[in-house]
Parts: sequence; structure tokens; C-alpha cells
Amino acid sequence: MKDLKIAFLGTPDFVQPIKHQLAKHFTLVDSLDEADLCIVAAYGRILTKDELNKPKYGCINVHPSLLPKYRGASPIQAAILNGDKVIGVTIIKMDEKVDHGPILYQETLEFSNSDNFDILSKKMFQRAADILPKIIEEFIQGKIKPYGQNHPLGSFCPKLTRESGYFPIDSPPDSQTLDRMIRAYYPWPGVWTKWNNKIVKFLPEGKIQMEGKKPVFKKDFLNGYPDFPRLVLAI
Repeated sequence: MKDLKIAFLGTPDFVQPIKHQLAKHFTLVDSLDEADLCIVAAYGRILTKDELNKPKYGCINVHPSLLPKYRGASPIQAAILNGDKVIGVTIIKMDEKVDHGPILYQETLEFSNSDNFDILSKKMFQRAADILPKIIEEFIQGKIKPYGQNHPLGSFCPKLTRESGYFPIDSPPDSQTLDRMIRAYYPWPGVWTKWNNKIVKFLPEGKIQMEGKKPVFKKDFLNGYPDFPRLVLAI
């Protein structure tokens, strides 16, 4: 199917493996007007009805959750924050509603308590890149029968902001919540608080970073800032 013209819409670096795999198997084009099919992955804009209908075969979205769970902008982060043991990749035929269209393929993936967003995003979209060419071929050939999502079970996760990772220093989260926040929000927006008018960041592997300084382990941080509130570092 090298002659199949595909437009790819994806913003972050971690979705680029999908683009590379598509280029190996199909012909990439720059616009929806030229495309037979459009593949969307972590794209920063919602497509209009007119845009969705431009390609002959419509648009397919790669979403890093087990839809209808975690529709929206931050599904991987939501899974980590909620302590899920299983995550997944869902490939859907797009309609006008966000992450709402019929399912073409779904696959579960396990992850560990040490995995963070940076690790999982790369892992999940690499897996999607590996399986996508075959799914596209079978979809075009009519070998895949799309099936509707169980919409009453749908849940949404919000777009993150810089403030998503903030906590007040006088009321820190418990240790489990903080650990999940650190893994979910790494590398952005990060987990942070303010102390003496300076930002203090909490990083994976038990590291802490004072504004303007290099990250250090908690013990070394305490040596440098012995008056830092123990309640925060005891959790």
C-alpha cells in the first residue's frame, strides 16, 4: 500500500515513531486535501467536521488509554495519578466528538510503579507505531469492523497547566499521592512548591531541586537547607 497517501498530525516528539513507520509503508503528504487517510496522535487541535471528511477514508486517532476511559488531553497522567495497574492504546475512527469514535483496535499494556509519563509516552506510542501499518491496511481493505465505545463509561481528563503540579508547602500531599504526582507530571508541568519565595521542584528518583540549583537527593538537600519544612520531606 505504498501508494496510499497519508497525512500525519502529531505534535510532541514522542509520537514521531508513528510518522517514521508511516513513511516506511505509505506515502506521506502535507495536507488533508491530498490525503486518502489522516492519522492523528497527540495533536494539539480538534479537527472540524470538514477536515475529518476531507480524506477519502477519514481520520484515525491513536489515543493512549483504554477508551472510553480517559478521553481528553492527559490520559497517561490520569492513569498514573489514579494508580492504575493496566493502561492501553486505542485506535479509533474519528468523529466530531473528542475521543468518541468507533474502535478499530485496542491493546492493554502493563506498567510498573517506577514508570513516569516520559517513559510511558515513549513506550505507548512506539507500540502504536509498530502495530499501526497493519491496522491501516486491514481497515482500508475492509477487514476491520469498527465497534462503538461504551459511552456511559466514558471519563474525561483535563488539559494540564503549570499549576497542575503545584502544592502548598503547608499542606503537602501524602507520600503515595506525591509519588504519583511526580511520575505523572514529569517532565512537565513538574511537581513544585514555593519556600522563601523560591520554587522547589520534586523529581523522580527521590531528587529535589531548589530554584537556580542542580537537582540533589533528599539527604543532600536537607544538608544544604536544614530549615526546610520536615513535613514536606518526611512524606
